[in-house]
Amino acid sequence: MISRIDLRGSTEDLRGKLPRAEFDVEAALDKVRPICEDVRHRGVAALIEITERFDGVRLDDIRVPRAAIDDALAQLDPKVRAALEESIRRARLVHRAQRRTDHTTQVVPGGTVSERWVPVDRVGLYVPGGLAVYPSSVVMNVVPAQEAGVTSLALSSPPQKEFGGLPHPTILAACALLGVDEVYAVGGAQAVAMFAYGAGSCHPVNLVTGPGNIWVAAAKRLLKGVIGIDAEAGPTEIAILADATADPVHVAADLISQAEHDPMAASVLVTDSVELADAVAAELPGQVAATKHSERITESLGGRQSGIVLVDSLEQGLEVVNAYAAEHLEIQTADAAAVAARVRNAGAVFVGAYAPVSLGDYAAGSNHVLPTGGCACHSSGLSVQSFLRGIHVVEYSREALAEVAGHVVTLADAEDLPGHGAAVRARFDWTVPEASEPDA
Repeated sequence: MISRIDLRGSTEDLRGKLPRAEFDVEAALDKVRPICEDVRHRGVAALIEITERFDGVRLDDIRVPRAAIDDALAQLDPKVRAALEESIRRARLVHRAQRRTDHTTQVVPGGTVSERWVPVDRVGLYVPGGLAVYPSSVVMNVVPAQEAGVTSLALSSPPQKEFGGLPHPTILAACALLGVDEVYAVGGAQAVAMFAYGAGSCHPVNLVTGPGNIWVAAAKRLLKGVIGIDAEAGPTEIAILADATADPVHVAADLISQAEHDPMAASVLVTDSVELADAVAAELPGQVAATKHSERITESLGGRQSGIVLVDSLEQGLEVVNAYAAEHLEIQTADAAAVAARVRNAGAVFVGAYAPVSLGDYAAGSNHVLPTGGCACHSSGLSVQSFLRGIHVVEYSREALAEVAGHVVTLADAEDLPGHGAAVRARFDWTVPEASEPDA
């Protein structure tokens, strides 16, 4: 059901030997380019035609009526509402604490540099709606944007045939709980193009965030520059670093939980215990057979992107998971907190037997929009910072400029940009003195 990779004794090219999903965004660009161009030039008419072609739904309008959003909340199962409200509450606690404060540094008397943190003006939030329904992704996108102070939010999610061409009602209900009333029934690359260029009542945005399929990722890559993006999210993934103290029942259940998302989802166990590897491999078939989405899970666990990786020691295990740079990384070892503290590359780290990835997906307070495909070695998950821009504000008095003017002119001359130096000289009716040597 799941392959085994033996890296014991291996020290080189760990990243290249690890399982990984095939996700060729570059190849998808040629297919999304004409879609995006069509939306750019024909707007709503193009969106309606593309939606009918790909989603089998003929829309009268791309915008979801406010009444439909209100109705979805009114009809929401009370238990689901309570769970969403608790998810929102916890997410706000965590994300509110991320908000940066402005800071001013006095460089010299009369010369200051301030850093102001300013939210982007308008954001487009994408919530997928393929094999599963993701009201949790509404929470994860909207809460950090609101806590950052973004005042204009638009959200888009694919239309569903069974719900009359509207996004799933649970997604609409989550929007209502969060006070988001600008919602569009548009999915895929065309939704990203709508956000980038504007169409009908959807005005262009500055930034697009949220996970999606390969067509969404390709559209983000194509339109980056027209819009800012959070990341090119690929298939979801979990890595578990575990030793002999881990419970194979827990490990198997957690591998399955990510495989449930998509046939391309990646589930990877890294362990120095052959006994644990054997026990997990033996546990998986029974648990998979008992799940609702067993066919999807079986394909995911059996794919090239999933596997059990054997290592010599936890030390090598840490090297492997740092090389893999998982979207979600669980540490199920003795002294898990100490091991987790040594992780350098992961979107989010889940420590110990009672912090499964499922907790982070819904109600830990953390964000589940995270870097995939090894990008956690250079990128972060969605947060309040994703929606803020740092602006330096420079304020110098005449005296403070005069003090450093000689250095500015010298560096301008060194770069053969005399106009830079002239811009300083123009502010004084005397020759700028040569820069003095700094005190020893």
